[in-house]
Amino acid sequence: MSLGKKSSPSGQSPEKGATSIRKPHIERVFPGAAISGGEIVVRGSGFAEDGGTRPTVRFGEQPADLLVGSPTWLVVRVPEGAVNGKFTVNNGTAASDPADVKLGVMVAENLHPVASPAVDPAGNIFTTISGSRGHKVPVAVFKIDGQHQVLPFISDLMNPTGLAIDRAGKLYISSRMEGTIYQATPDGLRSIYAGGMGVATGIAFDQEENLYVGDRTGTIFKIDRARQIFVFATLEPSIAAYHLAFGPDNNLYVTGPTTSSYDHVYRITPAGEATTFYRGLGRPQGLAFDVEGNLYVAASLAGRRGVVRLTPKAQAELVIAGQSIVGLAFTRNRSMVLTTNSSVFELFIDTEGLPLLR
Repeated sequence: MSLGKKSSPSGQSPEKGATSIRKPHIERVFPGAAISGGEIVVRGSGFAEDGGTRPTVRFGEQPADLLVGSPTWLVVRVPEGAVNGKFTVNNGTAASDPADVKLGVMVAENLHPVASPAVDPAGNIFTTISGSRGHKVPVAVFKIDGQHQVLPFISDLMNPTGLAIDRAGKLYISSRMEGTIYQATPDGLRSIYAGGMGVATGIAFDQEENLYVGDRTGTIFKIDRARQIFVFATLEPSIAAYHLAFGPDNNLYVTGPTTSSYDHVYRITPAGEATTFYRGLGRPQGLAFDVEGNLYVAASLAGRRGVVRLTPKAQAELVIAGQSIVGLAFTRNRSMVLTTNSSVFELFIDTEGLPLLR
């Protein structure tokens, strides 16, 4: 018997055993979507031969930061500006077959959103330079058109915070400094819609186009179509802002980070009764529903930051990795828009209208 065919104690030939070690194998990458700066976890085998050589990881041809490494487990940070989601691991001997990671594309930067963007029926995206409290910037609200041109839209407005659009395409903007809600026409003509909202932050419309406003000191206001103002519900005060979204069940869902690392997502009935829909998120902020009734929240889950998907049964999963995400919104063009505290990203979804986040 030749030495080259001698069996190993496990019954596997040295040649086959060496081949399985030389080429890394990626079994799973999670979450399966990310933006620049997000941290993904990779499971597999052969990432480092005998735990020795440190593997290199790439998105396309672009190197990425390896934060934690072992032969079967990696934590990787998505590099700035990455657009190619073909992810590979090289253990110094061979490279793995690529795994697909869905990457958001940056469409605007040098901004300062503090809440979710708003998307009008034409697909234009609205976001803000909110600025520090009491500081007025030259342009407060920007419009990003379908070609990703960033255009000034509203000036002379103090600390724009929450954004919402009605069925007629008018944009509503809260000012957390003034406690005022502004209304703007599609061509940028601005007027006051309501005042006296305290530290006005998140805003959202219900199915009847009543407008709800979160005063982060602890009150959710309801403004009916006649502009009468009611106290709708009271919650624990937030250290940052309330974020509001209506679900397909016509309940209002609210987040508002506190000093806890185990915060609530509240569900408020049309009668104003507030209960906890989910508890266990770190610093939950902007939120939006998909067509299946899943709720997406900018938050951290088990110490990992990004976007968390909550099913209608309140089952939680991190589905997008990203740092400093403050808000999100779905568009009609099969994409999700994500705002960080300085930039806007667009992440495309599949043809069935469901996020590519499995």
